[in-house]
Amino acid sequence: MTKHRYLENVTTLVLDTDKCVGCGLCEMVCPHGVFEMNEGKAFLVDKDACIECGACALNCSTKALEVNPGVGCAAAFIFGWLTSGEPSCGCSTSNIDNKSNTTKCC
Repeated sequence: MTKHRYLENVTTLVLDTDKCVGCGLCEMVCPHGVFEMNEGKAFLVDKDACIECGACALNCSTKALEVNPGVGCAAAFIFGWLTSGEPSCGCSTSNIDNKSNTTKCC
């Protein structure tokens, strides 16, 4: 997926491969190809393409996936795509979370 890109290293998506049972639902429901199945487990192949829609986490029966849908920059990017405008959620370098080295948005 190269057309629509998320900001690097800001998505809230987390995959616990120890909890993954390899059902493949995350790969099936993800609209941006973030997941790929390999040897009976899901893997993140393009985490920065995640738009935090939450479809993967909602369909994961083992709770191997966590994401905060509808928060942060994903909402701003979706709004920007729909309106053909620039995404803006007020992120700045002053919002960096030093513990996780990610930007805290909105």
